[in-house]
Amino acid sequence: MRKYIFVTGGVCSSLGKGIAASSLGSLLESRGLSVCMIKIDPYLNVDAGTMSPYQHGEVFVTDDGAETDLDLGNYARFTASPLSAANSITTGQVYQEVIRKERKGDYLGKCVQVVPHITDEIKRRIYTLGEKEGIDVTIIEIGGTVGDIESIPFLEAVRQIIHERTRRDAISVHVSLIPTVTGGELKTKPTQHSVKTLREIGIQPEVLLCRIATEMDDAMKKKIANFTNIDYECVLSAHDVNTTIYEIPVVYRDQGLDRVVCERLGLDVKDDKFSAWEKVSETWKASEEVVEIAMVGKYIELDDSYKSIDESLVHGAIANGVRIKIRKIDSESLTSFEKTQKALNGVQGILIPGGFGERGIPGMITAARAARESGLPYLGICLGMQIQVIEWARNVMGITEANSGEFTPDGPSNVIALLEEQVDVTQYGGTMRLGLSESVAVENTLIYKAYGRTSIKERHRHRYEVNNTYREELENSGLIFSAFTPDRLLVESAEWPDHPWSVGVQFHPEFTSSPLESGPLFRDFVAAAVKKMHKEI
Repeated sequence: MRKYIFVTGGVCSSLGKGIAASSLGSLLESRGLSVCMIKIDPYLNVDAGTMSPYQHGEVFVTDDGAETDLDLGNYARFTASPLSAANSITTGQVYQEVIRKERKGDYLGKCVQVVPHITDEIKRRIYTLGEKEGIDVTIIEIGGTVGDIESIPFLEAVRQIIHERTRRDAISVHVSLIPTVTGGELKTKPTQHSVKTLREIGIQPEVLLCRIATEMDDAMKKKIANFTNIDYECVLSAHDVNTTIYEIPVVYRDQGLDRVVCERLGLDVKDDKFSAWEKVSETWKASEEVVEIAMVGKYIELDDSYKSIDESLVHGAIANGVRIKIRKIDSESLTSFEKTQKALNGVQGILIPGGFGERGIPGMITAARAARESGLPYLGICLGMQIQVIEWARNVMGITEANSGEFTPDGPSNVIALLEEQVDVTQYGGTMRLGLSESVAVENTLIYKAYGRTSIKERHRHRYEVNNTYREELENSGLIFSAFTPDRLLVESAEWPDHPWSVGVQFHPEFTSSPLESGPLFRDFVAAAVKKMHKEI
């Protein structure tokens, strides 16, 4: 019988359910189990693709081109779970499918209701993945907070699954907050009420992860266990860590999370392959040098806007045995070259991430110029590569009106242009160039050296590319195009000549990087930054 673990959250949002679910997945994998991760988001959007980064953080893209919630990025970094569009379930998807079936007549004239039709569709989607060959445990994270109106149909589906399969094959893991009030006193009452609300729905948590500033003492654990009807050994401390999120699996393992979950699910596992995670934690703790990278973007007010890039820089730091400090700079604040130089003072590298729209573009172009002229290592991702090309055209080639068709559709010198297949697109959800595709690197370039091969497979999310009308002129001026699509019709990477380290890529390498295996570009970018810090370049 396949096993199911449902991860819910209580008291408030942003407690780290995604990290908790991901950490549990990594622990079970270290025990030799095959894990499948699913995220359920109660919002009515069909996917995260049309949401502003300020609304919901970054959009994580899967190999098959699904635009999903950022928690799938956590799953990818912590586990080996296969991820596709099916691993992201939203209210919009569920209702869209039920209405499609109703219009088609699949319900044979019945009155279509939340129970059983909506809950059955939710269960169908979970079982479709969970019952696949080779999957031992499926971990399903329910977005939002217990008690939210939007979550009710999903929690009812969870209740039904646990009832159908018995608590030996499906369990609930609840993440709840232990807040600190005036005077530093910790309060358990919100957690007690959170579990009570979940039990009123018909779900009894087997494991409780308490988000708390400092590790819980035995007295508090016993009190919570008594009031929530949860075994003492299953009340665990999800306390803050002062290092990196990759320490969290170690914290949970030290408290026996994998052991109690396996016992509750009747899993007799003997394997213990946790050493790789311990090595990541030990490497980070042992690192003494700190390299500082400037990230010049337009969504910096919300940390989660560039979540995968932030974490990929950490991966690159771990691979180089250093720590990373990210100086996030709002590109709109860079209103002159002098201000830009001042804002970048003391950093060892510059990264310009992806984004959409004209806001903040002049500041990004100025930052790219500063990196090129001063020899600072530069990594441009998606829009960051386009900025690299625009800056070169303006300041090296003298094409003063060089720009992108995204910002000046009728501009006279758009060195960046809309993809041909995007010309007649009017529906913006899921219509970009999305998902995994191949790029072919030119030998002896920086991108070739990073990957160690010509064939590179990474994920894309964009509508604009280098304008082929200007391609020959750009190359003749000295700009290096270092990777192309297999048919060589589209540019996939650019590098500055006579520069210590500068790579711009049209794809998103942050989506495939992990702490156990850093993305090659982030590894080499941080390595170049370390050399800059040591004044070796």
